[in-house]
Amino acid sequence: MRAEGKLLSGVIMTLLVGCATHQSPTGRDQMLMFSADQMRELGAQSFEKIKQQETRSTDARVNAYVQCVADALTAPGVLAQVDPGQVERWEVVVFESKQVNAFALPGGHIGVYTGLLDVAQTPDQLAAVMGHEIGHVLADHGNEQVSRGQLTNAGLQIAQVALGASGTENSDLIMAGLGLGAQVGIMLPFGRQQESESDVIGLSLMAYAGFDPSAAVTLWQNMAKASGGAPPEFLSTHPSSQTRISQLSSLQSDAVPIYQKALAQGRKPTCKAPD
Repeated sequence: MRAEGKLLSGVIMTLLVGCATHQSPTGRDQMLMFSADQMRELGAQSFEKIKQQETRSTDARVNAYVQCVADALTAPGVLAQVDPGQVERWEVVVFESKQVNAFALPGGHIGVYTGLLDVAQTPDQLAAVMGHEIGHVLADHGNEQVSRGQLTNAGLQIAQVALGASGTENSDLIMAGLGLGAQVGIMLPFGRQQESESDVIGLSLMAYAGFDPSAAVTLWQNMAKASGGAPPEFLSTHPSSQTRISQLSSLQSDAVPIYQKALAQGRKPTCKAPD
């Protein structure tokens, strides 16, 4: 075997040995190469870079509204229903932009763009989007994407990251693996399996928090109208709106009883959308 082949084989074996099999909140097997601490660090680095690049909203009412929805979704008693080990303190930032966009990062970071509020018109609809994005974090989808990238693109840069190298030279790769858009790195979106899984998790989260799960269906109807049938920018690789509406509709029979129980327990957020 040539020296280059031996080196590549050694890199791949190192990566494989570093992998660990986990189960997502829905019971799906995952191969993850990074620890929770590593992902928290990568998430924090990425979020700091986004905050430097984007304009933060100064509208107190909008910030309070988005924070209210986020607080309800990330309340310990709600997160524990989906991920008993989840203890993150979540940072929420609203960005002033016409983009119909939102994201969540490992380590407890949530970004919401004001353009989303034109489509997610009620607290329940906003909770559907934010719950979905939080679902990506709870299911370790960022870790899964970076790990897949390591195994698929074995090479010098991958070996450096796998050995724990950090710094700005790897920031684009990191943010790509975390599923962020082209404005902050190379686009490496979540796969459809992960998107469907986040739909399930997000619907459960919003129901446990006391948000009406049927609003998720209405949200996607709004998305379809706003985009003329095509998915908006941050959903360009996601299932079509109609497919998503159908899937979310079929999940209502599981989510509605959770929602009704939350209401019976007095759990109903009082978030008020700004006029």
